[in-house]
Amino acid sequence: MALSSDDCVECPHVASLLPSLSLPFGRSMVYKEECTQCFDSQDSPLGIDVCLTCFNGGCAQSGFHHAQVHALKHVHLLALNIRRIRKPQVQRSPSAEPPLKKLAILEEAEHDQYDISTSVKCYGPGCAGRSIVTPQSISAQLDTITSAILASNSSARANEIEAWEEQIETCTHVTQLEQHTNHSIASQASTTCHACDMASNLWLCLQCGSLGCGRPQFGGAGGNGHALQHYRDTGHSVNVKLGTITAEGSADLYCYHCDDARTDSKLQQHLAHFGIEIAKQEKTERSMTELQVEQNLRFDFSMTGEDGRHLIPIHGPGLTGLKNLGNSCYIASVLQVLFALPPFKTRYYDNFLTHPTACGAPLPSNCLTCQMNKMAHGLLSGRYALPDHNVTVNQPVAAHDNEAQSPRPVFQRGISPMMLKALVGRGHSEFSTMRQQDAEEFLGHMFETIQRDAHQQRTTATSLMQSAGLTQEVGPIDPTSLFRFELEQKLECVSCQGVRYRLEMQNTLSIPISAIPAATPHQEGSAVASVAYQPITLARCLENFTTTTSVDYTCTECQVKTTALTSTRLASFPRYLLVHARRFEVVNWVPKKLEVPLVIEDQQIDLEPYLGCGLQPGEKVLLDSAVATNDPPVDQEMFAALEGMGFPAAKCAKAIRATGNTSVENATNWLFEHFEDAEDSDDAPTTMTEPHSPVDVLTLQDMGFTSNQAKKALKETAGNMERAVEWLFSHPDDDGSTATVSMSKANESAATNVTQYGDRHLPAKFRLKAFISHKGPSVHSGHYVAHLRLSTPETKSDSEWVFFNDEKVTKVGEGPLSTEALSPFAYLYLFERILPDSVQA
Repeated sequence: MALSSDDCVECPHVASLLPSLSLPFGRSMVYKEECTQCFDSQDSPLGIDVCLTCFNGGCAQSGFHHAQVHALKHVHLLALNIRRIRKPQVQRSPSAEPPLKKLAILEEAEHDQYDISTSVKCYGPGCAGRSIVTPQSISAQLDTITSAILASNSSARANEIEAWEEQIETCTHVTQLEQHTNHSIASQASTTCHACDMASNLWLCLQCGSLGCGRPQFGGAGGNGHALQHYRDTGHSVNVKLGTITAEGSADLYCYHCDDARTDSKLQQHLAHFGIEIAKQEKTERSMTELQVEQNLRFDFSMTGEDGRHLIPIHGPGLTGLKNLGNSCYIASVLQVLFALPPFKTRYYDNFLTHPTACGAPLPSNCLTCQMNKMAHGLLSGRYALPDHNVTVNQPVAAHDNEAQSPRPVFQRGISPMMLKALVGRGHSEFSTMRQQDAEEFLGHMFETIQRDAHQQRTTATSLMQSAGLTQEVGPIDPTSLFRFELEQKLECVSCQGVRYRLEMQNTLSIPISAIPAATPHQEGSAVASVAYQPITLARCLENFTTTTSVDYTCTECQVKTTALTSTRLASFPRYLLVHARRFEVVNWVPKKLEVPLVIEDQQIDLEPYLGCGLQPGEKVLLDSAVATNDPPVDQEMFAALEGMGFPAAKCAKAIRATGNTSVENATNWLFEHFEDAEDSDDAPTTMTEPHSPVDVLTLQDMGFTSNQAKKALKETAGNMERAVEWLFSHPDDDGSTATVSMSKANESAATNVTQYGDRHLPAKFRLKAFISHKGPSVHSGHYVAHLRLSTPETKSDSEWVFFNDEKVTKVGEGPLSTEALSPFAYLYLFERILPDSVQA
């Protein structure tokens, strides 16, 4: 689509700006699909402006002008405007793809389905963001850059590819590769398979240099599998795919012996053996990872057996769906719940228009506030919650219906959480990948990320104020603060009646759900046990959670091995209470999900009965001390003397105990006599193993401690449950993370009923606001959906339940997806506190 001369202006800046422009290379993030600060995209009426200096994508729409803000703030004045216009149905090509295509399916399908319009724009004085005309010599240079941008992977696709590639490792067949006699490979343009005429999807054997075609690839070129046959004939397993080699040193590598993709740290050396100079290579074909991503995106991730046909789609503010990126339903469900709450609206949606000009990040894609603002506006504004008739498909109806086909309801296209996912997951071993994750773990990671960002912004803002001579602390509100509360954990020695209290800050109340079978598990000869469980109320689960239990304990006060009574109660209440329903039991060291119905009577809960009382009159406080152990004490002077001789600390302590703390000489003799002994578990560094079992972790969690705290306590005490309990009560400031954030004077606060998070005001009644359900046997597979109590276009108060299943947003009807059907089996529950001035009848 060409622009008329009336739409263009001559640009006086372009010649001087050309040297600052660059071509995107293999790993460049090119934001050409959507704006980095809103969800306007190349499909919007005015398209997207891609910065020709840094490849940031900005919208050109009235009201936002994110492209203009970026251009003027960074003096990146030239941009490539990209608009995508859907072709009429009659003009579109068939979906069947021609064989042996080298380009990606996405690009081929895109050109079949859309017209692409491009123009270069300038935001300099006199041009004002209009398209420009340039002399022929300059146009040629701009055309080269434009073509490279259009041919590059979008930032979203690049992020997905990177996430998948993080799972690829090397193997011994690569690291111990032996190459045969050198011989050069002809240019890629003229090479063919050694056994057929295939000229694409070619794999080079890195051992002997044989060229063979690969197996047929989804969305790529065909193949006859001659490279695989070569491996079967010769045993040469390591191959590299020609056409995927880049000058940066990346390429598709495959080991047929392992039957998996691999990496090669010596790829440049191995290719040079056959005369291939890696610095001169140019990528011409899609990699396996890229093809895998495209295949992943083509799947339908709707829940099995639910096509949405009987659900009524709804659209509008706060009713925007999220695209499924492959395994991103855990992200979608968490984001829908969070952004439905006022603190997240206030923190991010209300600052959407003002933040871009004040943002100090070089790129909005690297700024958490930018990305959270973008998500808030995308989900809450209603701008993108529009029915898309292009995603409607015909679906056969039930057998009793008279018509042969019935059209599916018209759903939204949905907005993509990829940019936020890439930022929040960056550097995380799990959330940076495309694997399915636990929604509760992701929620905790989101909270940590938001809290860290808010702290950094407050620190920076306060520092600026202090440099200006002002002393007040400023900075953004942390929306997660309204989720925080404290648990009161009490330990009482039954021998001396001494007590110890500790307060523990929490964002989520994680409670075990008791599983009581309701019927005989299965019939004789049945392959799979099918167990039905008795329903249990949330109130009963809270009673079980706060009840007093006994544990073995060595008291530091009375110096005897005895029993301690422990209990966990609420020390304060949050504004929003997240309840994590732990419906798992450990079977053969693997958590197994249990379908135990959890009943929430009237969709409300009163937490007053579970409030702790703190230190009571007459109670004697146990003094904090080192963790008690069953081992005899070690003479510290002897220990220092032995350690000064260079002996390992663990063996020093062992030698002193073995010789009864008698003398340094005796301990030294013992060390020389036993120095060659194989090191036992006591000598092994604690960082090398995990000395805890899932059962012990769950036991400590049932006492009110977090998973991280339980694991750290067991690690610090070599897996000894008795010592782990004492360690936890002796380290009230330790949250279990590697870098512990101190909670000052936690014990003193517990004793005086002074809490730092939440409040103790009564009443403490909460109403169910939302819940996240999980379908599948494991939290690391299956599918997550969310139900939220919201106001809809038909209701003025938040009295209607809405169902969020990725991009599908519907009213909640009856049947298997109803609130009544799914809420008893939800994984995460969100309760909203009923304030005294808004108690509902």
